[in-house]
Amino acid sequence: MSELENEILAVVTSKSYKPMKPKSLAKRLGLEASQYGGFRRILKELVKLGRLQFGKDHYIRSASLQGTVTGVFRRLPGGKGVVRPNAGEPNQKLHDIAIPDHATRDASTGDEVLVKLLRKPTNADRLGVGEVMQILSRSTRQFVGTYHERNRQGYVRVSGTVFAHSIWVGDPGAKGARMDDQVVIEMLRFPTLEDVRGEAVISEVLGQRGQPGVDLISTIRSFNLPDQFPDEVLDDARHVAEQFDEKDLQGRHDFTKACIITIDPIDAHDFDDAIALQRDPKNGHWLLSVHIADVSHFVPLGSELDREARRRGTSVYLPQRVLPMLPELISNGLASLQQGRVRFVKSALMEFNEDGKRVHSRFVNGAINVRRRFHYDEVSQILANPDAYTDEQLTPEIRDLLLRMREFAMILRERRVKRGALEMSMPKAELEYDKDGKVNGAHFAKHDISHQVIEEFMLAANEAVAEHFTGQGTAILRRVHPAPEPASLEAFADFARSIGYPMKRVHDRFELQRVLRQSADKPEAPAVHFALLKSLKQAIYSPRDDEHFALASTNYCHFTSPIRRYPDLVVHRLLQQFIERNKAGSDFNELLALGDHCSRTERRAEKAERELVRTKLLTYCGERIGMKMPAIITGVADYGFFAQGVELPVEGLVHISTLSEDYFYFDDREYTLYGKRSKKSYRLGDKIVVEVVRVDLDRRQLDLRVVTGN
Repeated sequence: MSELENEILAVVTSKSYKPMKPKSLAKRLGLEASQYGGFRRILKELVKLGRLQFGKDHYIRSASLQGTVTGVFRRLPGGKGVVRPNAGEPNQKLHDIAIPDHATRDASTGDEVLVKLLRKPTNADRLGVGEVMQILSRSTRQFVGTYHERNRQGYVRVSGTVFAHSIWVGDPGAKGARMDDQVVIEMLRFPTLEDVRGEAVISEVLGQRGQPGVDLISTIRSFNLPDQFPDEVLDDARHVAEQFDEKDLQGRHDFTKACIITIDPIDAHDFDDAIALQRDPKNGHWLLSVHIADVSHFVPLGSELDREARRRGTSVYLPQRVLPMLPELISNGLASLQQGRVRFVKSALMEFNEDGKRVHSRFVNGAINVRRRFHYDEVSQILANPDAYTDEQLTPEIRDLLLRMREFAMILRERRVKRGALEMSMPKAELEYDKDGKVNGAHFAKHDISHQVIEEFMLAANEAVAEHFTGQGTAILRRVHPAPEPASLEAFADFARSIGYPMKRVHDRFELQRVLRQSADKPEAPAVHFALLKSLKQAIYSPRDDEHFALASTNYCHFTSPIRRYPDLVVHRLLQQFIERNKAGSDFNELLALGDHCSRTERRAEKAERELVRTKLLTYCGERIGMKMPAIITGVADYGFFAQGVELPVEGLVHISTLSEDYFYFDDREYTLYGKRSKKSYRLGDKIVVEVVRVDLDRRQLDLRVVTGN
């Protein structure tokens, strides 16, 4: 649905809404006269869809049709579908709704659909059953796949499992496509049960699969990621750059002489946070200053820069390519907290007692000059042996600052653990490249002491800002992570118990914490952490006053990364209002719609990154058929088990048909495959050696086989 549709429904379905006429509603939404015609058309469409109704004297009311719900559709490999109800729906507390294959119409993964409920969830079956009545909005009509020909007809096998069959594209060689070219198609007719292939037209030929850069551009097109800035946005950025005067510190606190540092990845593309930390000699209190790039100074609300940043929602970090939310002139220049340059910041100045409890905080506009830029590995080396580290630029003042930072961060970390924060270890894959930019290996990313230090300080600043606005009674765009459903925790407890981690109190966060801690250094750790992650709800952006379950935080928002996240920029603007007028105001319903948009763009960015990393890893494995590697079993099912490399961060399937030494049966209580004669078993967390057998790039699948005799 469009942003305006979401805003209309958010207002009309809110508890505080009192029926009003169209002109009054348009005024409440802050629409201009030129937008009124489009607004009326949307109202009529929503009435036609049964979402709204016109009452007496043309007053607008929510229809709230009994037995219908809107949500996002996801097609499963077998043809069936699942719909997750939208936030704000009257029936949003429903679990996912199962859609039989004959009732999916031509819905595709990611589409927003109107569903008629055929059966509500029961105690025995927590899934409802429904039928797709209408496609409200398409997630995309553009897909990327591999071109091939059959019987003098052209087809495209779309990447992933979106469609079960190849899509018909008509005449062979359309757009000059050749066999195995990666192409972009525009759907004319989506596949249905009767027409399994559908119809599309080739709109762009990207190049031969496997050629340098083709996988990157394929991912960008597949997820419809914006990779170029419009001319008017670039012109706006240039104009802002011309106006910037780093010597004009009027209205800003001058921190340019303070000892301030940044710590980021070695290949960081932007620097939006800097740290200073002192100890009050009088009372032993910690004085933490978190300085965040003042992006709001360069990106005025409603400007071309702002509209484009809002549309993108977030920067996208792909292997070997960044698609920034803001043009490089801003993101990697004026706003970036570079060493030795005066930069404008929003500063959170916080005071903590010796136990790490925050006792005071205030927020100001500031200017800083970063004394030293560090990358994580440098800081880890220094903290491991500060006296042995030799570097002319590492002055005693900076070295002492790093030692203070470690000490205080661990105090904050211990405090978070005591309140029940969950530390889930899901390390990301980092690719390694040769001199020509081709992947020649990969490893799991580190998350050591240097990462933990920065993480604790960013968490502290985010909480301070959120608590400040809560105290003011101002709605903000929070980072919300709702508590999991009891049934999900019970399922996790059953799983944990089956692999040797019994839980006495299933719904107790400290029991979850204990299981994570006890399994942390065990082979089954990845499976345990992933199982818990699946049982939790997804974190989203919302103005609703809800907790962040994983962090055990009742007030949390994102404030510390405005260069790459639009929600942080929204919080900065509210903070600017408070700094200027000692109060701030916001529109709850507008934030609700914006939060939904930013949550979606964030998920799109994360999926795109995972997709490209996996594609590159599978390409690497596909060139090494027969390669052997140590692995750990991360999942077990009746059809086989999944194994993840110990050193190479890639996961594949060992199908049960390849276990030819015996007949294996699946014990679903213990997540184990047992050999009937040999008593051989394959259990979650077991260490094995596997061999790469087959790679299917189109389906993103890796087939492995157990190497016996090791």
